[in-house]
Amino acid sequence: MEFFIISMLNGLSYGLLLFMLSSGLTLIFSMMGVLNFAHASFYMLGAYVGYTISTFTGFWPALVLAPLVVGALGALFERVCLRRVHKFGHVAELLITFGLAYVVLELVQLIWGRIALEFKPPESLRGPVFTLINHSVNGLNLVLGAAPPELCSAVDAAIRVVCSPFPATRGFMMLVALVMLASVWLLLTHTRIGLVIQAALTHPDMVEALGHNVPRVFMMVFGAGTALAALAGVIGGSIFLTEPSMAATVGSVIFVVVVVGGMGSLSGAFLASLLIGVIQTFAVAFDYSLATLAQQIGLPLSAGVLNNTYIKLTLSQVAPILPYLFLVLILIFRPKGLLGKREG
Repeated sequence: MEFFIISMLNGLSYGLLLFMLSSGLTLIFSMMGVLNFAHASFYMLGAYVGYTISTFTGFWPALVLAPLVVGALGALFERVCLRRVHKFGHVAELLITFGLAYVVLELVQLIWGRIALEFKPPESLRGPVFTLINHSVNGLNLVLGAAPPELCSAVDAAIRVVCSPFPATRGFMMLVALVMLASVWLLLTHTRIGLVIQAALTHPDMVEALGHNVPRVFMMVFGAGTALAALAGVIGGSIFLTEPSMAATVGSVIFVVVVVGGMGSLSGAFLASLLIGVIQTFAVAFDYSLATLAQQIGLPLSAGVLNNTYIKLTLSQVAPILPYLFLVLILIFRPKGLLGKREG
């Protein structure tokens, strides 16, 4: 049971990291109609800028300052480059963000190098937030923080004790993602600036007639979306790896999340992120093949069949393609996505 709970929490935490990334991309697309191909590059840039700031100020100031710096750079890119090609349509916007992704990658490698950086989380996040103890006699128990050694061992060899800690870094990542979801939703639906942003999408002329600068509104939206990606980068870079390939690792997956959830749907991105995170985590955790399954249910198979390459493929080996298979199925049976409403 503790294995299932920890695996589920790991899947949810990974899914919420994907949501932190995809929320910015969803915000930019839903408000501006721009599919930002360089979005994962801002995630990577957030990790590197956060690492640099943390060497001077520590992790917590970097968590705030890095998204502000990257968000300002994103707003500057929208003002100087993206706005100029907007009149040429979506293809030009996609191509310029595609080019930006490679420019950012090369700049990161020139400034910080090609090897991974040691971006450590703060001391307060390096231990477990809680430990699940599965005792064959006493059942399942939860201990806040790290469990004492005596609780994770048994004098009697016949008693089985398994301790499964859940890292505080993943708990913090889940908390930040949920706070981000609530904050963005409240901003867009319950504040004046949120109403102006939504009105600028559908009625830009009316918004300008009321005295609002629509191009500046879009610049702020693009900057906010890239800042959210940078926030995810600071957290993801300190938990996993800060390296030039980190953008490529998650770049394609976040587009899967946005399409599966529904283009422009924040709630859809949240649901799709959780689904993909949980599916991939359990696919890796339950490392079964068709051959293993057949043996467990007592299905007789010949030696030739058991040695077949495809029969021996494990679920963990095909786990990387599962999100893209999910994407294909969604596009075939529900092209708008799980909760999508926006056309085009």
